[in-house]
Amino acid sequence: MAVRILFLSSEVAPYSKTGGLGDVAGALPAVLAQRGHEVAVLTPRYATVPTQGLCLRGSLRLHFPFGTQWAEIWEARACENLRMLFVHQPEYFERPGFYAEKGVEYADNHRRFAFFSMAALSAAQMLGLCPQVVHLNEWQTCLAALALKRGYEATQLGQAKTLLTLHNLAYQGIFPSWAVEELGLPWELFSPEGFEFWGQLSFLKAGIVFADALSTVSPRYAKEIQTAEFGFGLEGILKKRSSVLRGILNGMDEKAWSPSANAHLAAPFATYSKENVAGKEACSLALLERFALERLAPERLAQPPSQQRPPIFGSVGRMVAQKGVDLLLGAIPLLVEAGARVVVVGTGEPHFEEAFEAMAQRFPGRVGVFIGFDEALSHQVEAGSDFFMMPSKFEPCGLNQLYSLRYGAIPVVRSVGGLADSVKDMGGPAGDETSTGIKFDDFSLPAFWAALQRALALFEKPEALNALRKRAMGEDFSWTHAAKEYEALYKSLLEEKAPGPSTPSAQSTQAP
Repeated sequence: MAVRILFLSSEVAPYSKTGGLGDVAGALPAVLAQRGHEVAVLTPRYATVPTQGLCLRGSLRLHFPFGTQWAEIWEARACENLRMLFVHQPEYFERPGFYAEKGVEYADNHRRFAFFSMAALSAAQMLGLCPQVVHLNEWQTCLAALALKRGYEATQLGQAKTLLTLHNLAYQGIFPSWAVEELGLPWELFSPEGFEFWGQLSFLKAGIVFADALSTVSPRYAKEIQTAEFGFGLEGILKKRSSVLRGILNGMDEKAWSPSANAHLAAPFATYSKENVAGKEACSLALLERFALERLAPERLAQPPSQQRPPIFGSVGRMVAQKGVDLLLGAIPLLVEAGARVVVVGTGEPHFEEAFEAMAQRFPGRVGVFIGFDEALSHQVEAGSDFFMMPSKFEPCGLNQLYSLRYGAIPVVRSVGGLADSVKDMGGPAGDETSTGIKFDDFSLPAFWAALQRALALFEKPEALNALRKRAMGEDFSWTHAAKEYEALYKSLLEEKAPGPSTPSAQSTQAP
C-alpha cells in the first residue's frame, strides 16, 4: 500500500546539514519514494540552497501576534514520487547559520521555526497535497503537531496522522513563557500536561504530547530516553507515551559511502572493498600526508616488517560534550605516547576547538586537526583511519560508526544508543566470527583508554585486524531496512482512519 507522506525537517542534505538530521532527511524520503510512496519534503531555503534549478510554486501570508509574514514556496527537481519544496523567507533563513552564529543561538528561533512549521502546512494546502502521514523531525517542526490538532482539525489536512522522530533529546527548543503569547499559542495548554516545561515553553514537548506516534533513531535510545540519565527532564512524558514510541535504527547512504566507487579517496576503486582491503593502505598513507604526520613506525610497537607505519586513530564530528570530546582530549597524549597518530576533524564549541588545536601544536607530526566541515575530508578520515573513535556520553543513533564500518575503520565506541545497536564487540584479543568493533561501558578516561589499548594490540595482529575489517565492511546498514520499518509504522497509524483524496488550497492560515 502506497502512503502519501509530508516530511518536515529543518535541514535536508545535500541542501543543508549540521549533523545526522540532515543525512536522515536527505536519504529516508528518497528511499521511501523509490519504494512507491508519494513523498513531499518541506525545509527552509537557507543561503546554502542554490537558486539554480528552483521553480517558484506560489506565495502565502501567515498571521501571528508578532505580525504578518510572507513566504514563497520553491521546488527543486527530484526523483519520481518525491517533491523537494523550500520555504523562502530571507529575513528568517538567509543567515550565516541555521540555528546559531558563533556559538550563540538566534534570539528569534521561536519565531523562525513556528513560522516554518505553519508555512509548511499552508504550503501543503496551497499545492493541493493531501498527506496521510505528516512526518515531523526534531523540535523545529513540533508546533505542526499542535496545529494539526487545533488549527487544522476541521480540514482535510487535519485528518493526517502525525509521526514525530526524536533525533536528539538534548535539543528541545525551550523558550521563555512570554513566547506563548507572542506566537499565539493557547494558554490553556501551558501546563505540565501540555507544552509547559519548568515554567518555559518547550517546542519538543508540544510535539511529544500532540503527535499520534513517536520514534527515535535506534531501539536502545528509545529505552534510554525513558530514564532520568538520558531523558533530559522529559522521561516522564515519554514513559506515559511509551505505547506509541518506537526505535528504528538509522540507515546510511551506501552509494555515497562506498569505498569502491568514491572520488574522494586516494585508493583506486578496484582495490578497496570488503573482498580486497588492500586499497585502505593507500588511503592511510594519503591521510598521513594530508596532515603532515610522521610515517615512520615507532620503535616501541612490536610491529611485523609488513607493517611500515603507525596506527591511525580518527575522529569526525561535532566538538560538544555529548560526543565525549573531553575523553578524546584526555586520550590523545596517551595514544601519542603509545606511538599512534591521531586525526580529528570537526567544529563545535570554541573552547573545545581551541583545545584540539593546542593538541596539534603540542604534538606536531603526530596529531592532525582540522576545524570546520569538509565532506571530502570526512570520507578521507574514515577511509584512512585504522580505528574510529566515538566515546559519546550519549548517542541517539550515530552515523559515523556506520561509515567507519563501511570503510573498515574499526569503531571504538561507548556502548550507548545506536552505537550499542550497530557495533558488535570483538570480545577476545582476536574477536570472533560476528564481531565488528570495540565497545566500552563506563563514561571515563580509564574505560576509554582500556578500549584503545585493545585497538593498539589488535593493530599488531594484521591477520586478525583484516578479518575484523572484512566483517565490518560486510555489515548491511542500508536505508532499505529502516524504510521498511517506517512503512510498517505509517500503515499501523492509518489502520484507524485515513484522510480522503483532496483538499482545497489555501493562501493564508492562522497560528495555532
